[in-house]
Amino acid sequence: MRRRTTLEAESRWLPYVLLAPVAVCELLVHVLPMLLGLVLSLHKIDQYTLRNWTGAPANGLDNYRRALGPGAPIGADLWTAVGVTLAFTVLVVGLSCAIGLFAAVMLSVPFRGREIVRVLFIVPFALPAFVTSLGWRFLFERDDGAVNHLLVDNLHLTAHRPFWLVGGHAFWAEVLVTVWRLWPFAFLMLTAALTTVPREQYEAAAINGARSWAQFRFVTLPTIRPLGLLVVAVLALWTFNEFTVPWVLFGAAPPASASLVSTLVYREAFGTLDVGVAAATNVASAVILVLIGYLLVRARRRTAVVAR
Repeated sequence: MRRRTTLEAESRWLPYVLLAPVAVCELLVHVLPMLLGLVLSLHKIDQYTLRNWTGAPANGLDNYRRALGPGAPIGADLWTAVGVTLAFTVLVVGLSCAIGLFAAVMLSVPFRGREIVRVLFIVPFALPAFVTSLGWRFLFERDDGAVNHLLVDNLHLTAHRPFWLVGGHAFWAEVLVTVWRLWPFAFLMLTAALTTVPREQYEAAAINGARSWAQFRFVTLPTIRPLGLLVVAVLALWTFNEFTVPWVLFGAAPPASASLVSTLVYREAFGTLDVGVAAATNVASAVILVLIGYLLVRARRRTAVVAR
């Protein structure tokens, strides 16, 4: 009896023991830095007080007024960056999911060499983001580079040679590079989702006279929608926090059309050394991310309830 009691006690505590290392790592890597950032956002930490930042004076919500006030120089830049980041996120997530879904559907039909094509599709996602961004910068940075050579000399789509890393074209270069890097993730996840669609549903739809488009619309999409929303949520979080691509393409001072919230936080923290305002900006962007994640989770739960 005592041995059974001991085994029951051990089995009761075993999940907590196994989760303890993960909880400690989560505390050290995520929770404590978030709390530290919140504390920094409430203090006046700049180039004059950075050396003794633990003794920096508290200034309440003044950093948030400077960071979020539309009339303040930093606030104006922040809201412009928020708009650019939201547009950037919507375009990247939408295009990545559309391309990934199209590739997943096309490769769901067996053919010789399909596995090789799948491996080739995964290569952009498998490569380090710095390496891929550096390669694209080499293609974009010259007016007679490979991109302009293709568009002007080969395809004759435009008569002039645009500068892709300055001005308004910088935003589209940033979107293109990020989509090229992230769409294989959507392809992988949606390929796995397509394997969960029962073949019997396609057969029943075909018997009822449904053609390929009707089967895709009324059978495939409803079945993969829960996982598809999860893919959208993950890509949205990654894209909103994207830093590597703009940093490699444009350096520390990206054009206004391609300036994201992440690059603005870096500029304030390491450029002007206004750490307090940078921390307040980071907290504000975290709140935006939490709201986006909450809306996506609610949409996924609602979809799951409807599917049941």
